[in-house]
Amino acid sequence: MPQLYSPANPYRHFMLPVTHGHEIYVEETGNPKGIPILFIHGGPGAGLSTDYSKQFDTNIYRIIGFEQRGCGRSTPFASIENNTTQDLLNDIHALREHLHIDKWILFGGSWGSTLALLAAIAAPEHTLGLILRGVFLGREQDIHWYIHPQGGAGQLYPEHYEAFVQDVGYLDTTKEICDAFFTLFNQKNKFAKANALRAWYGWEERISRIQHPYGDPLYNYDLHQVASLAMLECHYLKNDCFIPDNYILDNIHAINHIPGMIVHGRYDMICKLESSYSLQQIWPNSQLTIVPDAGHSTSEPGIAFALKQATDTMYKIIDIN
Repeated sequence: MPQLYSPANPYRHFMLPVTHGHEIYVEETGNPKGIPILFIHGGPGAGLSTDYSKQFDTNIYRIIGFEQRGCGRSTPFASIENNTTQDLLNDIHALREHLHIDKWILFGGSWGSTLALLAAIAAPEHTLGLILRGVFLGREQDIHWYIHPQGGAGQLYPEHYEAFVQDVGYLDTTKEICDAFFTLFNQKNKFAKANALRAWYGWEERISRIQHPYGDPLYNYDLHQVASLAMLECHYLKNDCFIPDNYILDNIHAINHIPGMIVHGRYDMICKLESSYSLQQIWPNSQLTIVPDAGHSTSEPGIAFALKQATDTMYKIIDIN
């Protein structure tokens, strides 16, 4: 397998005021005169990892990373006020204009793939290409797969699902599950609130990859990230991701001419492979790489290497004129 690039330090970072009192953290890495590529993190609420630039040739790309409303270094922290999918898309538009970029590549994994697809559909004239990992289409069936007891993830990881819903019980609908957790997240009992936040975060972490070589991922967790990911992910799923069901597939024709490279782990338990497969079937200018022996996480070698290969290929096939 090819080697990944070494993670690079940002050459610039700043806070960008957007709307309704929110400010988003932005950083730039790589070649300031390179091909602009926007890195859109997952979650919602995950924030930027410290090594996300390892998949990019920093001589070729101008890598722009930002932390979405309410997470990471963006402020106010963990806020769900004026925090919807459309708000995030507006922020992406505002960031592109602030940086005086006409066209860029959109790179997103999981929830980041949702935003990348929506941003491209909304502004194909500003999109050079898309690189997507673990596609999440935001449909009711995708939410059901992830958090419902009869969904695929719960059926394949029943012991972890039991730990996930220990404080809310086995409920009938995804909305009831989200409502129950949302109530716990907003209670005054700090101990119970922290337990609920860890339960939500732990569910995602425990099923995110096939193997956890360092044991239970909750032994080394960042409480800051736990809070933002649990709060914001629950908020978005509770509201059907603020998009009509099947919106992305129904509107993919808007980007038929734009190249797309899709990477998906065969055993992804968070975002089912069917999503990427269905997308690729109706997007004629896209390619799907299914990574065997891999789940959802970019920390799995097969996923990371496939994404590096995608970035190494994309700049050769896009039309930068």
